[in-house]
Amino acid sequence: MEKKILITGGVKSGKSSYALRLAREIDKEEKLFIATARPIDAEMRDKIENHKRERGSNFKTIEAPIRLGDALSEFNSSTVIIDCLTLWLSNLFYEVKKKEKPREIESFIGALKEFRGNAIIVTNEVGWGIIPGDEISRKYQSDLGSLNQKVAEVCDEVYVMISGIPLRIK
Repeated sequence: MEKKILITGGVKSGKSSYALRLAREIDKEEKLFIATARPIDAEMRDKIENHKRERGSNFKTIEAPIRLGDALSEFNSSTVIIDCLTLWLSNLFYEVKKKEKPREIESFIGALKEFRGNAIIVTNEVGWGIIPGDEISRKYQSDLGSLNQKVAEVCDEVYVMISGIPLRIK
């Protein structure tokens, strides 16, 4: 049975580990990991390497820091983990022209709606903290909230992770 699952929560709440657990429980041979992170500094490189070790050799990794909709469309019958929307949106903020950002988001949402495999999507909740002091951070927080709502609407199941515990909210 094909499902679309969104996993959200705070930083280090266990989202990625839970996504891997769900993907491993699905009885499909081809498992893909669509990575959106860029190794921009030593800390991010270490985080990427830790994620690679955690998922092992059971997942084929596809890097899609910008064209997430295109990447998802290429693998329409697989089990796919997308990790994560938070970094993907950050990439869009800093690496594409302002007018292209909505097109990339709509391309991804369209691809997700059409996707016929199992999609497990990781994102962050960034709206539970303080309101950021600068305009770009407030815009990012607002846009991520909107993106998460659009993805949650398309998904069959939505989980919020709290201290490593998944709580199903849809």
